Amino acid sequence: MVVFVLALMSFSVLAEPVKTPYGAVSLPFELHQVPEAPVYYLIGESGVPDSVNEGHTSNGGFVVTDAGVVVFDALGTPALGYRMLQRIREVTDKPVTHVVISHYHADHIYGLQAFDEHAGSPEVIAQQLALGYIGGDRASQGEAAQRRLEQRREALFPWVDENTYLVAPDTTFEKDYTFEQGGLTFEVRHMGPAHAPGDSIMLVKELGVLFSGDVIYKGRIPFLDSPDTDIERWLQGLAYLDKMYPTPRFIIPGHGDASDDVHEAISFTQGYLKYVRRKMGAAAGNFVPFDEAYRNTDWSQYEDMPAFDASNRGNAYRIYLEMETASFN
Repeated sequence: MVVFVLALMSFSVLAEPVKTPYGAVSLPFELHQVPEAPVYYLIGESGVPDSVNEGHTSNGGFVVTDAGVVVFDALGTPALGYRMLQRIREVTDKPVTHVVISHYHADHIYGLQAFDEHAGSPEVIAQQLALGYIGGDRASQGEAAQRRLEQRREALFPWVDENTYLVAPDTTFEKDYTFEQGGLTFEVRHMGPAHAPGDSIMLVKELGVLFSGDVIYKGRIPFLDSPDTDIERWLQGLAYLDKMYPTPRFIIPGHGDASDDVHEAISFTQGYLKYVRRKMGAAAGNFVPFDEAYRNTDWSQYEDMPAFDASNRGNAYRIYLEMETASFN
């Protein structure tokens, strides 16, 4: 298996931070291109959003067509969204026409503000369950969204501050949404509730390139500790990706490195979900207390990975409670 990574711009160390209207970005912001395709992507740093990684933990990308640019996910701060827009402008001067959002979690949507203010407010597309989070329109905001924004204003200041706002989708869909632009077909499909209620993927049909959002994690412990996470649907979604025909030739996950092997791309997330569910399910079924079950589980294959300390125990506890409830039904 070969992982293709073509660096268009590569900086191991920046001479100085890059200024944006939303604060300077000091991290390298390396742009990669899918081989033989007008598809570009940015890889976030593994881990949870904090002041060290400046909120740049998720992946995003864009497709250049003859009629304009289609973006997939807008990254985790307005400053990062602006840097993404700068990278787009280094490749093309065509307008940004659409921004497809995989799901409305903070690390994928806060960059929408930059596109809203500096890219002519392109059409934002997301699965309809995003409306329950965002509050329904550009003027309102749900409680969960407000709590997360307040948390990010503390954790990611100054890149997220009192002037940061959330952008609601302009277009929503239930199961599938397809549009054509510049001779390319963009197929957006709802895969959730999985990691999040609105989890969606986008296939650029003629190019065989798949943006998976957080249905696929690579090189980082997934986040499962949410009442909205549905492990069974998540595994069903991964099985669907594993059997897609024709098989995508290139996968860009929500977190972690891109891959030219769909089976390799899904293997980590699929294996992790099955392992945690199997271990916690056995413990719950045998009435083993959670603390004892967690302590006695072999986590060695995961414990050195980013976000293990932040997420793994919460993930295991959530699944333990779920399996415990199921054992009584």
